[in-house]
Amino acid sequence: MAHYFTDNRNLKEDRKDHSFRFSGRSFTFTTDHGVFSMQGIDYGTQVLLKALSEENVTGRLLDMGCGYGVIGIVSKTIFPACDVTMADINPRAVELAQNNCLLNGADCHILISDGFQEISDTFQWIVTNPPIRAGKKVIYAMFEDAYAHLNETGSFLAVIRRQQGAESALRKLKEVFGNCEVIAKDKGYWILKSIKLTVSDTDGIIVNCIKVK
Repeated sequence: MAHYFTDNRNLKEDRKDHSFRFSGRSFTFTTDHGVFSMQGIDYGTQVLLKALSEENVTGRLLDMGCGYGVIGIVSKTIFPACDVTMADINPRAVELAQNNCLLNGADCHILISDGFQEISDTFQWIVTNPPIRAGKKVIYAMFEDAYAHLNETGSFLAVIRRQQGAESALRKLKEVFGNCEVIAKDKGYWILKSIKLTVSDTDGIIVNCIKVK
């Protein structure tokens, strides 16, 4: 079976355009068979975008597992000063994301990458609606790689439904980052945020830390 998190260019094409309005702006996204949420913008992504829009987003942003490009394109539109990169393992999704950037006038960098394999840069923000059906092994490796690809004080945001493992993901992110909070909940979707916090101990070694009140 061809999943949206695989190379499925062999599937028959059936492209459709979908309108989407966010933050007072109108967008159009072309979708196709073999990509996530081909029938239109999924609610989890909408919840994630709302939470992201309320953050002070600056610097370089990565949309990991970008699909046909919704998060990256909307982020570039509402935060035009940001340098936005989008990546996905699925070549069909990446092609659609490239077309949708042109369609919506968003200047983003887009590449095919299995997780972070083709990514060497670091970012101030990494945002994802992760491929839950790929399993915890894939998702948790993504969390660990995200930590390695964040700048110091950089932020990681993910949307996960409670019934699809949000609570266990919260625990994993606390393990990886030393911190994680639920910054929004809507219809079972949780927005998880972790920050890459570091501090020098007395021996000059950089270690993870948990901010305490």
